[in-house]
Parts: sequence; structure tokens; C-alpha cells
Amino acid sequence: MTAFPVVSRAPIVGVGVTAARALTAEFARHNAATSAIVAGADHASPVVASAVEALLPGDRLTLVAGERSTADLLRDHIDGLGSWIADRVNVVETLDEAGQADVVIVGEPLTGTADDVRQMLDTLGKHLTDGGVVTLAVPATPGRTGGAAAEMFRQESLFGVGSDLVVRNQPPLRVHKLRFTPADTRVAATLAPAYRPSSVPVTQSMHLDSNGVAAAGITLGLAVAARIARPKSKLWMLPALLAAPVAAFFRDPERALPDDPSAVVAASDGRVLSVERMTDERFGPGEFLRIAVFLSVLDVHVNRVPVAGRVTDYFVEDGGYANAMTAAAEHNVAAYTVLDTDHGTVAVVQRTGLIARRIVQRVPVGTLVARGERMGLIRFGSRTDVYLPADRVEPLVSVNDKVAGGSSVIARWR
Repeated sequence: MTAFPVVSRAPIVGVGVTAARALTAEFARHNAATSAIVAGADHASPVVASAVEALLPGDRLTLVAGERSTADLLRDHIDGLGSWIADRVNVVETLDEAGQADVVIVGEPLTGTADDVRQMLDTLGKHLTDGGVVTLAVPATPGRTGGAAAEMFRQESLFGVGSDLVVRNQPPLRVHKLRFTPADTRVAATLAPAYRPSSVPVTQSMHLDSNGVAAAGITLGLAVAARIARPKSKLWMLPALLAAPVAAFFRDPERALPDDPSAVVAASDGRVLSVERMTDERFGPGEFLRIAVFLSVLDVHVNRVPVAGRVTDYFVEDGGYANAMTAAAEHNVAAYTVLDTDHGTVAVVQRTGLIARRIVQRVPVGTLVARGERMGLIRFGSRTDVYLPADRVEPLVSVNDKVAGGSSVIARWR
């Protein structure tokens, strides 16, 4: 019988509420009936609480007791939550009793060796259904993993479908999501946008991308350094006053998705530059409808996925940094994210601009993405293009229309 854990551990590393939510996000985002296993479950862990909270009618959750709990303690805990929960949660002592599931969650951070990690992933992989995902965390601080962190980055490069740094944990954790077999593209339409700790909540309706937190911290640090270096000068006020607008550039508001399942949403905020039919052999034969949107420095720069699908390719083309509103921007540096969808190939192109020099993309190849899900951002003024199969879609926007990423409908499937 295979008990859990199968990985050696250094001193205990805790999992907070934010990290627990990141670990269970893949289970929570499924709106269709889904099964999950929490391996190494602790009855007092936020991971168990988060997995239970994600349960929907039709879901099944299996808890495998870890080294800090027992099956009896887990059963007592689950029974105390009421019959609705108890009917959907199965508690077992060993991993062999758990069967297979769509999502396998490792309940405690890994601090073993690289060999330990490979052995564990081989064991957990046998409990995944086709296209299933295993999620686990490793400490993000040097010297605390015994080789596990380096091995997980290697696994991420081969099988990764998402990686999140959770700094609001002690110590910070890196959450990895791995998929060893291809996922069915049709599943994407049943998913809710993934929870990403890179989007830091400020209010109920407004978030701040982690890049904004870092940028604001740097400007405030410069203000403090200037104040110390020249206490009689007011030069420190310049970076101090810049902190708020710099952070505001990375604002990430919540957006309400349209109810119409045939709607294609804008990939970004901004003003429509062009709506045109064209061919592009990089995405396949046939014509594509391209809708290009210009983002000024005042627009929200977090980009979103316009349609549900599976990421099949990602590549970056070198170029210049011309004004994104001009024709020369066609030859700017651009990042191409290609999706396989129920309606054919769709591509989202993030282009740099005159000021924009940095593109962030957060959906690796193999990832299933929901419509309206955050996929990355472009820093400081840019352009985002959406390519849709021209014969399968009807455009609903015109040049100079203002759109909001994730909520404005730019086209509709025929």
C-alpha cells in the first residue's frame, strides 16, 4: 500500500489561505462535475478547507491522510461539516485507495530531493485521468527545498500549465501545475477564469497586478534612499509622488463576462484601430478576421483571453518599437499566443509600442483557458490583436470604438 507522503521533508513549511487557494484553483474553476484528490491532507489545513469550499453538486473529493493527521481525524472533521459535504468527500488512509481523479493536489509543500520529487510525480501520475492536472508547492526561498525546487522548474518546462508565486505566505511558495497528457479542448468552455495570486486584491472590485506592487515598492525605495542621501533636499518627493500613478498603471479590475456563450470578448481595454480580413500562414489556411486595439498609458494593461480554448503555441517575433498607433507597429516586437477552440484556431498578439518594452505572458502551452481569463500584460502603452476564423464569426465593433477587456463583446460566433 502506498501511503502519503512519499517525499522526504525538511522542517515543516506552512500553507496559508492564499497559497491554499492557489493550490486548489484548478479544482475550483471546473463548473462541470469534477473529481479531486488531496494527498497528504491535514484536517486543520487551509488546503482541505479550500478544497471543501470548492465542492459543487456532482463533484467528488478524496482526502488521503498525511503525516500531520489521521484518517479518523479527517473523517470526524468532514462529518462535522454536515451531510452535504460528507456525502461528497471520501477519506482514505493510503493513496492506493484513492483511485483516479481529474485534479490531484499535494497538501503540503515539498522539500525533498530531486529524486524524491520524480518518484512522487510518477506515483501521483497514476492517479490522474487523461488530461488531469497535479498541483503542488515548493518553498520559494533558497536553501529550503533540498533540490525539490530545481526539479519542479525542470518539470514545469516539460509539463507545466501554470506557475504562481505566492509571496503572501511564510515562507513564500511557488505553486506549480503539471499536465502529463493532453487535455480535451472542449473542457475549456466549462471552466471559470483561473484564480491567480499575481492579481492582488485592493478592493472587492479592483485588483493590482503583482508587477504594480513591485514597481510601487521600487519607487518608494528610491524616495527613501534619496531622503537619506540628501535629507535637506526635496528630490525624494519626485519618486514618492510617482508611486501611486505607477501602481495605478497595473490596476486589474474585476470584469463581468457576457452571458451569451457565442460572444467573443475583447482581449484588452482600449480603442479599436482596425477590423479587417487577412491571411496569416502562421495560424493555418483560410482568412482571419483581425481586430486590433490600441492601449494608451491610461488604459488597463492586463490582457485577457477572448475565447475559451487550449494554448497550442507561443512564440515571440523580434522587431522594433514604433508607435503602436502607426502602420509601422506591424513590425514591432510581438508575442503570439495561439489557441485551439471549438470554432477553430484563434490567436492573441501582444505588441510592444513606443514606450512599451516588456510583455508578460502567463498561460503556457497546454493550458486550458476560460473566456475572460487573465493571460498577461504589456507595460506602458501598446497594442493587442485578436485573430478569429473569418468565416465563422461576425464582427460587432468598428474603428474608434472603446472596448473593455473581458466584458466588451467584439464579435459573435455564427
